[in-house]
Amino acid sequence: MRRATPAFGATTQDSYAAALALLQDRPLVVLTGAGVSTDSGIPDYRSPGSPARQPMTYQQFISGPQERQRYWARSHLGWRRMGSAAPNAGHRALTRIDPELLITQNVDGLHEQASPELAGSGRIVTLHGRVADVICLSCRTVSPRPDLQERMEALNAGWAEAHADVESRPDGDVALEETQDFVVPDCEICGGILKPDVVFFGENVPKDRVARCMEAVDALAGEGVLLVAGSSLAVMSGYRFVRRAAKAAIPIVIVNRGATRGDGEAAYKLEVGTSEFLTTLAQRRSGGSGGA
Repeated sequence: MRRATPAFGATTQDSYAAALALLQDRPLVVLTGAGVSTDSGIPDYRSPGSPARQPMTYQQFISGPQERQRYWARSHLGWRRMGSAAPNAGHRALTRIDPELLITQNVDGLHEQASPELAGSGRIVTLHGRVADVICLSCRTVSPRPDLQERMEALNAGWAEAHADVESRPDGDVALEETQDFVVPDCEICGGILKPDVVFFGENVPKDRVARCMEAVDALAGEGVLLVAGSSLAVMSGYRFVRRAAKAAIPIVIVNRGATRGDGEAAYKLEVGTSEFLTTLAQRRSGGSGGA
């Protein structure tokens, strides 16, 4: 398939309609980023106006108890907000869009909540894991995050109430610097270090997840399309799939407010909200007019 001329800057009515037409009847692999969850009240990293932030790296996390204390004190508060977030219209639309595979860089678990059918059939790959799961770095036991939250509540009575007004940040973090009084629990089984079962900066995405996604992208050759929604593609964990698709001449549509690393490889780049676009696309794929 000959790729369309890349479209940059403000989205035109023609490019919006053309992107919908391209996506309407073809097999899709969808890659989502933090922009898909902003309508659920979860802030993202790189949308226009987002404050600069350096997430904790894996090397920092394992470097000593003070760094883990800082991480868990902030994450404890952030989870109380992220854990109560609900899927938005964009998440729900992806259930009706029914992609061959839904790849997400998000750790919030909202795709699984909105699309249990996709999750149950193995068609959701959470590249970076889920913040709702906790793993022990020693015995590798995985446990539910709510259980750890209860333990932290008991060990830090009044902490959440004392810091109820702190600003929320992406990935279940908050803007809090005074964390030296927070008590961090250890693994109940072996006494080891507990970490959210997510891929930190400085860690690699598990090879089996990458292979599953690459296989799905490769299968698009000849008739499918890769749709990127709400990701700046700033990190290679997601951008690698755009590169793979571009190399195979698979058309790419990017829906994101703000520039992305993959703009030069996109057939269409739309500067619109993801919930709006995904809802319209779902209507089109189910036979409705949807409007352009």
